[in-house]
Amino acid sequence: MIAEMKSTTNTLYEADYSLWVQETAKQLQNRDFDALDIENLIEEVLGLSRRDRKKLKSLLKRLFEHLLKLKYWQSELVRNEAHWKSEVLNFRQQIRDELKDSPSLKPYLREIFEECYQDARQLVAIASNLPLSIFPETPIADFDRILDMDWLA
Repeated sequence: MIAEMKSTTNTLYEADYSLWVQETAKQLQNRDFDALDIENLIEEVLGLSRRDRKKLKSLLKRLFEHLLKLKYWQSELVRNEAHWKSEVLNFRQQIRDELKDSPSLKPYLREIFEECYQDARQLVAIASNLPLSIFPETPIADFDRILDMDWLA
């Protein structure tokens, strides 16, 4: 009987994810642990952390992109400066908020700092049609300064 219920919940997970989430929440609220689709529930819980990491990585990369545009894309500065500055502030605020919710992700952000800078450097070189060599090979500032709400904004 339990194996049959597990098979049904697994099928529900694949057929209607939203309904699976609702049913899983009800099962947890009712403490009906025997009915839980444990394998998929574990995957989903782990996926939450992966999602947060991906979001932080994207935010940091976008922050670097806009800081590089502000500092090096002089031909577009007059037209785009206000927009780029607002984006810098927006990405910093979002990173701050994510780290408030999950302070344990700060070391991860430090770990991907260099990689995000290099990715942003390439993206801005393509977007600006400027040679990659215009943008420094090492990050334009240290971790704390990049996240400083008042720096280059």
